[in-house]
Amino acid sequence: MVATEAGGASKAAAEGVAAKPAAPPAGTTPAKAAGPTKLKGLPDSGSGWAIMKSLSGYLWPKDNPAIKRRILNVQVPFLFKEAVDLLNATTENVALVPIAILLAYGAARVGAAGFTELRNVVFSKVAQSSIRQVACNTFLHLLSLDLRFHLSRQTGGLARAIDRGTRGINFVLTSMVFNILPTILEIGLVCSILTYQYGAQFAALTAGTIGVYTAYTFGVTQWRTKFRKEMNAMESEASSKAIDSLINYETVKYFNNEKMEAERYDKYFANLGMLNFGQNFIFSAAITTAMILTAQGISAGSYTIGDLVMVNGLLFQLSLPLNFLGTVYRELRQSFTDMETMFGLLSLNTDVKNEPGATDLRVSKGEISFEGVGFGYTPERTILNGATFNVPPGSKVAFVGTTGSGKSTIFRLLFRFYDPEQGRVLIDGQDIRHVTLESLRKAIAVIPQDTVLFNDTIFYNIAYGRPTATREEVLEAARLARIDDAIRQMPMGYETVVGERGLKLSGGEKQRIAIARALLKDAPILLCDEATSSIDTATEREVQQSLAQLTRGKTTLIIAHRLSTVVDADVVMVMKGGNVVESGSHHQLIARNGLYAAMWRHQLEAAHHGNPTTATAPNQPSTPA
Repeated sequence: MVATEAGGASKAAAEGVAAKPAAPPAGTTPAKAAGPTKLKGLPDSGSGWAIMKSLSGYLWPKDNPAIKRRILNVQVPFLFKEAVDLLNATTENVALVPIAILLAYGAARVGAAGFTELRNVVFSKVAQSSIRQVACNTFLHLLSLDLRFHLSRQTGGLARAIDRGTRGINFVLTSMVFNILPTILEIGLVCSILTYQYGAQFAALTAGTIGVYTAYTFGVTQWRTKFRKEMNAMESEASSKAIDSLINYETVKYFNNEKMEAERYDKYFANLGMLNFGQNFIFSAAITTAMILTAQGISAGSYTIGDLVMVNGLLFQLSLPLNFLGTVYRELRQSFTDMETMFGLLSLNTDVKNEPGATDLRVSKGEISFEGVGFGYTPERTILNGATFNVPPGSKVAFVGTTGSGKSTIFRLLFRFYDPEQGRVLIDGQDIRHVTLESLRKAIAVIPQDTVLFNDTIFYNIAYGRPTATREEVLEAARLARIDDAIRQMPMGYETVVGERGLKLSGGEKQRIAIARALLKDAPILLCDEATSSIDTATEREVQQSLAQLTRGKTTLIIAHRLSTVVDADVVMVMKGGNVVESGSHHQLIARNGLYAAMWRHQLEAAHHGNPTTATAPNQPSTPA
């Protein structure tokens, strides 16, 4: 989790994130993120062949029973022809022989069906394994992308991109890779038999039908593909709008906008159609022509009624794989369009990543230093302007200041959601750009101001701080955070599901769960973003005692919205214009009668007038950045 975990988007807006995509750090090229109507800016995954190359590493079974099924399918019309001719003949074997051939016909159909089922059994494990690997890799890659990408992404659009991509992979594997070659083989066998048995007329008819059918299918599919891309963009937008409206359910209700949201969702859908009629017309014309030619042969005595049945059976047999190939090509183009976005996500690079040869962070004392750090989310606005300060090991340091002064940005840079554009950030003398991200984030625990919980149990959300913790360790962390009694009073206790983003719990309960999670993590560095801002006064005293236990011996950084919470801090750093303008203990800063003293007086006046949470300077917003 992160330094400003749930409030990331709102604070980013306060510091200039929401206005435009963030400016890249010097010398880097940022990953481009999801746009408002489609997942724009993704690297071009290239042609379908490039996507197949990417996909090929996730498959391939050795044996393909479908080929054997196709060969058995071609035998069926032969057996049917023999049965009809024998039934039409007047021999002493008129009953026995046709029955034997009909039994062979049935056996061939059963054998073909058996090989079909065998193919499905062999393939299902391969297909599911391939799809799972690609989807898991995409999800893991998305989680590895930096905050710059996630602040501008659309959750619904990303979810739809992964869903459509995995469905596209499933179609490519099931319908093309393991069926295309057997289908081509079957078409070849049927054409060869017609040519051998019935001559050039039928060969020309068959070849012409396949040519016209293929050209028509490819042409119409090309035309449809561009609409598929537009439909994908509309579907992603619709999904994003739906998820956004559901997450902000209360806001929709407050303003009575249910009808408006439904209309926004509906307008992004459209319907397409046209291909099947043309394909059916082409093949129906071919079968009609073949039947006329065969009927003429029967009248001339060169063909039997069995030949009529056989030609009809072979052409019908040919229509199935042809229809299949037409569907494959049409769906294949659509699947590649669907997969392109997902594989594009896998191609995105992150600005913040482990450098080659990065070593693990070694925290011996917990000293933190910012040396001439400059940073801005956009080129138009600099947030930190040469910020320089030192946090002594094991000390408790509070950051206060007005909106946009850079307090939350310090946390983001320390947690390495972004890299500074100038200067460097050190922990125990180690530049955090030269250490592994895993070791850095393992050394830092976070208590955010606005805690967003997973839609899971209370136990899961506390244990998230250290998934390997025992149940007793989780319960002890809850007791230290003064939340254990409240949890036990709930009907399901620790198995209570908190709802999406923890909406079933009060703000105070969510913050105490966040404190319990940080206690469980037990990291040497602690970041607190006004960890008691949503807790009543009586509970705050208890939680402050728990925080005192938590911070003992740890380097603690606090973003303070209420100055009363930092009176006991070892050092208070006052930020303005992207730099530290005052520092010292509470009493030292009051004695200097500077910006901090003015903020303190403003807080006292606000408390006197019944607004004790206001903790900023006069005429300034009450929620610092």
